[in-house]
Amino acid sequence: MPIKMRVLVASPKKKMMTLANNIKTEFDLVPNAVDKIPPAYSCDKERIVILAVPAKQNAATEKFCKELNKTRAGNVAILIDGAADDAAALKKTLTEAGTNVIDEVFCTKCGLFGGVKPEENTALIEWVNRVIKDLK
Repeated sequence: MPIKMRVLVASPKKKMMTLANNIKTEFDLVPNAVDKIPPAYSCDKERIVILAVPAKQNAATEKFCKELNKTRAGNVAILIDGAADDAAALKKTLTEAGTNVIDEVFCTKCGLFGGVKPEENTALIEWVNRVIKDLK
C-alpha cells in the first residue's frame, strides 16, 4: 500500500512540476497526489506533504503554509529552487502552524529550460526515501 503523500508545487517552472511527477511515479501515489498551491483538494491527514517551492515565497504559499497543521499534514518536507538557507522562513512558518518539518531540504536550481538530469532525479528519490524512513 502506498504512503499517504502529496507533492504540492508553488513554482511556475516546469522542472519543479517534473520533479513532483517523478516522485508520484516512483512512489505509486494516487492520481491527485501532485497539485499546485493552493491545492484543489485540501490536505487531510496526509502522512507527508512535500512542498516544491521557489526561494521567494508568494502570499498564497505563505497563507497555505500557515494553515498546514497536524490534522492536515503530519510531516512536511521542502524541495526548493534555491539554497537550503532560503527555506528557513518557510520552516519557521510551518513549525508555528504545528506540523513536523523535516530538517533536510532538497535543493535544486531551475534554469530557463527546466530539464531534469538522471543523477538529480536519483538524488531526489534517495532524499524522499530518507525522509519517509525518518517520519514521526
